[in-house]
Amino acid sequence: MSTPTPIRGYTATKDQLLARLRRVEGQVRGIEKMVDEDRYCIDVLTQISAIQAALDKVALGLLDDHARHCMHEGAAEGRADEMATEMMAAVGRLMKRG
Repeated sequence: MSTPTPIRGYTATKDQLLARLRRVEGQVRGIEKMVDEDRYCIDVLTQISAIQAALDKVALGLLDDHARHCMHEGAAEGRADEMATEMMAAVGRLMKRG
């Protein structure tokens, strides 16, 4: 007997999420090619900035889904404080850069 796949906050938007991640993957490969071709440093940095912005958008979408789905379920189970602490820790990790 197999265990059913759990429903995650992003389940409804999973296809969009995967499409975004594939685009980011393509951008990373593009930067690799730019470095291989000895492109101008600022051009490479500009593309890195674009990737970071794209990943931030993915992260914000996941946080939104988490707040609307996972935290809602956690609150219904009496785990609201635990879920809020967990989410704030994730936000803190996302905000730390460099």
